[in-house]
Amino acid sequence: MTHQDLSITAKLINGGVAGLVGVTCVFPADLAKTRLQNQHGKAMIDCLMKTARAEGFFGMYRGAAVNLTLVTPEKAIKLAANDFFRQLLMEDGMQRNLKMEMLAGCGAGICQVVVTCPMEMLKIQLQDAGRLAAHHQGPPSVPSSSRSYTTGPASTHKRPSAALIAWELLRTQGLAGLYRGLGATLLRDIPFSIIYFPLFANLNNLGFNELAGKASFAHSFASGCVAGSVAAVAVTPLDVLKTRIQTLKKGLGEDMYSGITDCARKLWIQEGPSAFMKGAGCRALVIAPLFGIAQGVYFIGIGERILKCFE
Repeated sequence: MTHQDLSITAKLINGGVAGLVGVTCVFPADLAKTRLQNQHGKAMIDCLMKTARAEGFFGMYRGAAVNLTLVTPEKAIKLAANDFFRQLLMEDGMQRNLKMEMLAGCGAGICQVVVTCPMEMLKIQLQDAGRLAAHHQGPPSVPSSSRSYTTGPASTHKRPSAALIAWELLRTQGLAGLYRGLGATLLRDIPFSIIYFPLFANLNNLGFNELAGKASFAHSFASGCVAGSVAAVAVTPLDVLKTRIQTLKKGLGEDMYSGITDCARKLWIQEGPSAFMKGAGCRALVIAPLFGIAQGVYFIGIGERILKCFE
């Protein structure tokens, strides 16, 4: 195995470990984000408390299995692809060149969508199941815009599984079914990566230690948190559109969307401009520690240490 092959393998391991740890820590906030983006309510704490009360602690981890299974290749591809494109586009991967850094981030965003789109497609159906059960049971006389977040007891509806959802989509719609919302996912992930990676690289460079040859763990973690939260909030409107488009089952009175433009138009007319920022706080709470952990693990070099054990 060459040094370059070793480096790529280590990066893939780092990305995978970072994804597993990060998702486990922040998944409940991600569930709240998905459910809030699919309804008129705005209270994240209300959402989490009622989910925990009605569906139990593990109710807050609906869809986590899909994420934990696919986040390893997703994060590995994202982080490794960014490094690959940085080295390809710049003579020295550490040099400061904002345009090339943004282009490298763009490449990383395009590469990761191969895994991200079907992963989020399945995750969203599982995360939204409890909300939909309550929505169908809720009193029709109460308009959805006046209700806070609601959820139903897990025992009152059949829990879907990722395998069944995936099989049904493949059976009825083919591979295109799993990649529903691909355009919206690209519209979200490419700008996110274009913002995140250059911002992280420049923030992290501020704490560069010449003796160690890299920034400290604390600085890398903080840089990942700051860059992640900024990028997450910036692309929230695109994430709202993606979530709405990828949600297959709708509650009473909820619209179906034919595409990104149709979704954006209906959202603007029916719920106003503020609807495009639904779940922004949740996204920041999810993405900040997720990427803080990712960059911390990445810069500790867990992958390199694991590979040394097999030498």
